[in-house]
Amino acid sequence: MSGILDGITVIDPSLNIAGPYCTQVLGDFGARVIKIERPGSGDDSRKWRPPEWHGESTGFLATNRNKQSICVDLDQPAGQEVVKRLVRDADVLVHAMKPGSMEARGLGYDELAILNPRLVYCAISGFGETGPWAAKPGYDPVIQAYSGIMSVTGYPDRPPARSGVPVIDMGTGLWAVIGILGALLRRAQTGQGGRVGASLMDTGIAWMAIHLLTVLAGGKPPQRLGSGVEIVVPHQAFRTAGEGWILIAAPNDRLFQALCEALEMPEVARDPRFNANSQRVRHREALIALLEQRTLARTAEAWVPVLERAGVACAPIRTADQVLADPLVTAGGMLVGLGGAAPPDLRLINLPVMIDGQRAGRLDPPPKLGAHTDVVLAGAGYSIEEVAALRAAKVIG
Repeated sequence: MSGILDGITVIDPSLNIAGPYCTQVLGDFGARVIKIERPGSGDDSRKWRPPEWHGESTGFLATNRNKQSICVDLDQPAGQEVVKRLVRDADVLVHAMKPGSMEARGLGYDELAILNPRLVYCAISGFGETGPWAAKPGYDPVIQAYSGIMSVTGYPDRPPARSGVPVIDMGTGLWAVIGILGALLRRAQTGQGGRVGASLMDTGIAWMAIHLLTVLAGGKPPQRLGSGVEIVVPHQAFRTAGEGWILIAAPNDRLFQALCEALEMPEVARDPRFNANSQRVRHREALIALLEQRTLARTAEAWVPVLERAGVACAPIRTADQVLADPLVTAGGMLVGLGGAAPPDLRLINLPVMIDGQRAGRLDPPPKLGAHTDVVLAGAGYSIEEVAALRAAKVIG
């Protein structure tokens, strides 16, 4: 499948997760992504090991396919000139440096837009580019804490917990993709590029929308409910026989009645404490205790077909190795081998969206550090002698 962004070139001096995940998605859609890394060390995520696979950290592998890697020292004027030359023929630039860092290097939007008025320039920050916290570094767990996410994650009798996946980093990367695609669409209409901004803090606030509106509506700040949610009961994990757990979701009165019948306790659905969701929310603890007495009678594997026949949404809580063994995952196209020059057993997680019934058509392995420096600079007009001089001056690696 030809990518929807074929012909689009992205310059990517970002690090860690949010920026690289953004540009990986753009690359999956067909864009050419030129990843600019520090000579000698590269992206910080290359050092997140163990674990590692084929000599690279799994953190780097997860967010850097479909890219070309070049090593350029952006602190040197000659390195800044390399970026400017690349930008002249580029469509998008994505960075995740502290606000003001690119401007201090002469690589801010205002400077680069003069060289290329069609450039879509995306800045990813921790706490926004203005305000008292603009210079503060932003990391996924810090934002999960500061935005309130950790106040509603975990169990009430235990310390607050963060999400086990980097929802802030990856979410911000996706918001950046949406902004970039919107700016490219506008450019197709006007011929002008523009500036896109996305911050980790704004992503955290966006993810908290339901909880924040609860407070705005006069409610109390939501509390930690483990696997449950405040507004619907039952909608959480239940213990089962053995060591297993099952997630059961019955978000309306009809499904709650079906659940009670499947659990062979129809009288619970008629109990005035539980016959409406508002009542179930008020009597949460009593209801959960009743339901769990029943779920403990069988294993999660035994309950799943019973509940599914009743039309009740449920799933056993699985570990990562169990997920990878599921035919739904392997046959669905989300786990994909790269082929070509990639190690034969190297598989990555595919883009979770399809166009015309197909997933991304381009899947190149994550690049080795600096593997494309010479070919990219040659394409930007540098002669063999100029490249050798830059390397001798340690501007490039």
